[in-house]
Amino acid sequence: MKNPFEYGGVVSGDAFCNRRQELADLRRAIENAEKLFVCSERRYGKTSLVRAALDKLPRKNFVSAYVDLWPTDSEVTFVAAVARAIAESMSTSADKALEVAKKFFSSLSPSVTLDDEGKPSLTFGLAKHAKIEPVLEEVLETPARIAGKNGPRVAVVMDEFQQILDYGSDRVERKLRSVIQNHRSVSYVFLGSRKHLIQKMVLDKNRPLYRAGGHYPLGPIAEKHWQPFIRQGFGDADKRIEEERVHEICEITQGHPFYTQHLCHVVWEMCERKTAVTAEMIRTAVKVLLERESYAYTTLWESLTIPQKRFLKGLAAEAAGVKVFAGDFIGRHGLSSASNAQRASEALLARDVIDRDNGSFLITDRFFRLWIQSVQTI
Repeated sequence: MKNPFEYGGVVSGDAFCNRRQELADLRRAIENAEKLFVCSERRYGKTSLVRAALDKLPRKNFVSAYVDLWPTDSEVTFVAAVARAIAESMSTSADKALEVAKKFFSSLSPSVTLDDEGKPSLTFGLAKHAKIEPVLEEVLETPARIAGKNGPRVAVVMDEFQQILDYGSDRVERKLRSVIQNHRSVSYVFLGSRKHLIQKMVLDKNRPLYRAGGHYPLGPIAEKHWQPFIRQGFGDADKRIEEERVHEICEITQGHPFYTQHLCHVVWEMCERKTAVTAEMIRTAVKVLLERESYAYTTLWESLTIPQKRFLKGLAAEAAGVKVFAGDFIGRHGLSSASNAQRASEALLARDVIDRDNGSFLITDRFFRLWIQSVQTI
């Protein structure tokens, strides 16, 4: 039997745990042509969630364009990524995508080339001295042109949206603001995996996208939803896992989807048919996972300053929501002063090692947190 616990990619079908309320909220927002900023830590399943929501839309009435902004690094690569996603959403082959691209994005010189695997792929080129502003506006106005008066509804998803902060100017933000506020038949979902950056873009009144849409933080999956999901995953393979063992797993992973699925995957492999998961089995699985990541974690740890290590040791040891700039935390963990802790937190935030969490911070990699707890010296 195939291991039912999937991690590391887009999860769908029976491997997708709960999120019923979030799916309903997303679908409702898309059907109402809303603009929504969805943010969470990395590996929280945002992409899986939004793809599941898009799959539930009636295909006769909707065109759905999914744009992955992670590989983009400039306004030019941004417009190419958006144009490609729109063209491919309206076609079933590279040749048809090229026809759509020529119709809507002629200024980007669309063509079909072979990728590294020899498969046809839609590509775009922009003349070296061409002005980016009219091209940017053309691409961003296209969803509304497709919708038109009698056209299909259009849903645009921009994943890893915080990438636009690395483009060197706020031109994309400003143009997006001016364009999307007039699109009545187009919904926009912006996904971000660095919460503090997305919150800055949407909640800072000095930013172009201030309150340009709803702010939708995505939290962990509650244990009450993990319990039936995990127990069924084991039960279907004639393996048993008691409620207490599931609770232990959720305590270790803090309900984080990626780390919960990953740990369950390893435990499932260890557990034989017609036997039950034990506490020792879970401890062994954690040990296996930490050993696999030991080199990467050691390399990261050695690259940190002593204050940064002390800050992380404190976060790993304390309960969620701890006041990291309070005198008792600083004293317990040898950070000398609040300014010292502040500098450490800013550096760790910049490296995506930690993220903000309800007035405090958390270590984004749950297994790295466990590894830190095992580090006895600094």
